[in-house]
Amino acid sequence: QVQLVESGGGLVQAGGSLRVSCAASVRTFSSYAMGWFRQAPGKEREFVAAINWSGDITDYADSVKGRFTISRDNAKKTVYLQMNSLKPEDTAVYYCAADHRSGIRTRRTEYEYWGQGTQVTVSS
Repeated sequence: QVQLVESGGGLVQAGGSLRVSCAASVRTFSSYAMGWFRQAPGKEREFVAAINWSGDITDYADSVKGRFTISRDNAKKTVYLQMNSLKPEDTAVYYCAADHRSGIRTRRTEYEYWGQGTQVTVSS
């Protein structure tokens, strides 16, 4: 069983930055693909960013390209999402996800494990 715990959410003004983290409790974290998704009120959960097992391949939703950066530290068993130039439309609950297959995953249905989420609110 894999447990994922997100942290670092909060309230930030438009144009500001925030970094959210996801700590995993799994022995073989370095073999897992990781991703970030978000869900705004009344909307479906959507893909934000993904990273492969080694961190050398990443993918992003068009809406966040150039503003968000996903990274991982396998020694700390943690994945990060650095969010810059935040917009009010980035307001959502951000979820971390993990899949035991090491290749990059961008679809919600491809992930096996999910965290509880962390709220990110961007004020205008």
